[in-house]
Amino acid sequence: MSTHAIRGDVVTFRGDPFLQDPQQCLVYERDALVVLADGKIADIGPADQLGPRLPAGTEVAHYKDAIISAGFIDTHIHYPQTQMVAAFGEHLLEWLNKYTFVVEQQFAGEEHSRHIARVFLRELLRCGTTTAAIYCTVHPQSVDALFEESTRFNTRMVAGKVMMNRNAPEALLDTTERGYRESSELIQRWHGKGRQVYCITPRFAPTSTEDQLAACGALYRENPGTYVQTHLCENKDEIAWVLSLFPERKSYLDVYAHAGIVGPRSIYGHGIHLTEDDFATCHQTGAALAHCPTSNFFLGSGLFRLFDAKKAARPVRVGLGTDIGAGTSFSQLQTLNEAYKVAEMNDTKITSIQAFYLATRGSAEALYFDDRIGTVAPGYEADLVVLDPRSTPLLAMRSEYCSDIAEQLFVLMMLGDDRAVRATYVAGEMVYDRDAQGDKFRYPGQA
Repeated sequence: MSTHAIRGDVVTFRGDPFLQDPQQCLVYERDALVVLADGKIADIGPADQLGPRLPAGTEVAHYKDAIISAGFIDTHIHYPQTQMVAAFGEHLLEWLNKYTFVVEQQFAGEEHSRHIARVFLRELLRCGTTTAAIYCTVHPQSVDALFEESTRFNTRMVAGKVMMNRNAPEALLDTTERGYRESSELIQRWHGKGRQVYCITPRFAPTSTEDQLAACGALYRENPGTYVQTHLCENKDEIAWVLSLFPERKSYLDVYAHAGIVGPRSIYGHGIHLTEDDFATCHQTGAALAHCPTSNFFLGSGLFRLFDAKKAARPVRVGLGTDIGAGTSFSQLQTLNEAYKVAEMNDTKITSIQAFYLATRGSAEALYFDDRIGTVAPGYEADLVVLDPRSTPLLAMRSEYCSDIAEQLFVLMMLGDDRAVRATYVAGEMVYDRDAQGDKFRYPGQA
């Protein structure tokens, strides 16, 4: 792969601005060159200094007045629910039965799975998201379709087959034995193949018996480097249901801990109604939480207490999630817009530096990928998004009055959406070009 470069203002992070001085965590380089080679960032520095050192003939894509960031990372999303975004009028449990379980039965069909996977990956890339933790359905073919499309784009994705053996339609149920066997086969087929990563995925405690959750724990122990994802304390009725199904457990989180699936590389969606003991357990075990504000507003589930989770005495790893399809946008800019409002309603304030950290390096830390993605620095995988602060007339006008980069980032997260994504790079190759004629997407290596 030949060396090439992109040029623009660069924003990235060297620390956690929830725990350190935000200004010290922000790295801002005006008019920088990011040199790309062999799928990674080879060098970064001021364009006037680095440019003369580039080999003769090096191709440079110059994005004037644009901001280059690490690609966004989505720590909680359901690809089968792409077709049911904006389903009206229910809270969590009713919403699952009325909409989600109906839609997911369609993924028994391989062609339908491939179609939605194709749409889904393109929507992520259109919004500048280069990595996501993804729920498929109970059907193994839904996982194959997702990973096949991700492999074509060479994206780093974390995904797995949903496991459910009770409290769902018959057509969506597996058994403890079948769920374990099919997950094992998918792990062998996909985990560590290229940039694909397998995630053991019990939907949530009410749809798995204790022995199925224990089987998830066995898969987690037997397959080093795999992930676990599920839902936790999203809705008060859900919590009451869990405690009635597992009366011997002291909390919802304790159900998962007893099964052996609370630890490094375990990601819990929502965590709205957690106790101090729950936060302490997440901190001690290295488990992560996915903050999904648009979903939590849409289903009326509650307000995630981000600053309680990040408390300095026992900080929890927290990432950002869209939670499509209860979430209402693939855009992490729009998700940050809502995260700001959640913080306000909790009598706290999330700064733009904290917000963009959460969508990049913070989510990489939640996924234990912070050694390879989420930061713009030499040696990191070159998954990047180019943001256009003048993508709409209102953004362009408002950006003229920004006094510094922190204000510019705040304006982007409040007024921006997919239109603000000028280009998306995966492993150093441009896979989405907003301004291209015709098809705006291309697989790496495609002419």
